[in-house]
Amino acid sequence: MEQPIWNFEQEPSDRAMDETSVNLRAYFDRMPDEKMQQYSPALTDEQLMEWDGNFKNDGDFMTFCSERDVDVGEYREVLEACIRYRDRVRPVILKGQ
Repeated sequence: MEQPIWNFEQEPSDRAMDETSVNLRAYFDRMPDEKMQQYSPALTDEQLMEWDGNFKNDGDFMTFCSERDVDVGEYREVLEACIRYRDRVRPVILKGQ
């Protein structure tokens, strides 16, 4: 498996991180930048779930090897933090390619 160019998984966080938090960040590291840039905070929860395509019928994000469920609110919060991270590091990362 090819490693992503992003490393949000290891970006410092102001919140306590558990296995699920790390797995969600790693998931976002592998999301194509083009897709992530299509995200809008104006999306309803239902539109967000459809946009990603990896939510279960109960509304929780489908994560593997996780200790707990991730709801739409946490998903959205971490996604928006990842977008800020990418906006900050994109010029440096893409310059090196």
